[in-house]
Amino acid sequence: MKITVCIGSSCHIKGSRQVVEQLQYLIAENKLDDKVELGGTFCMGKCQQGVCVTVDDSFHSVTPETVDEFFKKEVLAKV
Repeated sequence: MKITVCIGSSCHIKGSRQVVEQLQYLIAENKLDDKVELGGTFCMGKCQQGVCVTVDDSFHSVTPETVDEFFKKEVLAKV
């Protein structure tokens, strides 16, 4: 599974750094380092919906406040 987080300026302002840090923590805590690849990219073209995150090819809008729920629903439920 590949998770990509937008780190472009609009998403950065909306908290992409916190989203990345929390995802890194959750991946490590759940011992998913061998199953989940976390990466960053610049603008995904959906700046109004940021922080933009894709799981494989599925698009999601995540905030620092919703990252835990997102991880449970979109990552833990599918690995």
